[in-house]
Amino acid sequence: MSKSKSEAVSETGNAKRGKLKRMDNVLIVVEDLEAVKAFFLELGLTLEGETTVEGPQVGKLIGLENVRATLAMLRTPDGQGIELDKFHTPEPVRHGPVNAPMNTMGIRRVMFAVEDIDAVVAHMRAHGAELIGEMNYENAYRLAYIRGPEGITVGLAEQLA
Repeated sequence: MSKSKSEAVSETGNAKRGKLKRMDNVLIVVEDLEAVKAFFLELGLTLEGETTVEGPQVGKLIGLENVRATLAMLRTPDGQGIELDKFHTPEPVRHGPVNAPMNTMGIRRVMFAVEDIDAVVAHMRAHGAELIGEMNYENAYRLAYIRGPEGITVGLAEQLA
């Protein structure tokens, strides 16, 4: 049996590229590293490490000159990463409002699976997070969106029994 053109292209394309293994981390550029780091630590991530990077190799990698940045690597309980970067040089560029609406182009939120969404929301609100909204989705999930420092939006999802 002959293969369709799209099947042949797909197989050829897969043969020419490596295989995706996992998502390693998501980068969030921040102004107040300590406040954002504290927010994610309160949410339940752990600090894996913090360092300052600079120099021509870093600049070449990310396409900027005279780079000096402090970064903090945080991990979820299952090992997924969030990297927070505070650029000292060059100055960070803000694109759009701090509390950009959800239909703003670009990455708008990160979402975490949680147990006891009410307790997580209450805990995060006690630490300064703003509740944006919450809902039940098809009797399968409870969802809530919260906003933390610098307008960072976090989605929380609790699977229902």
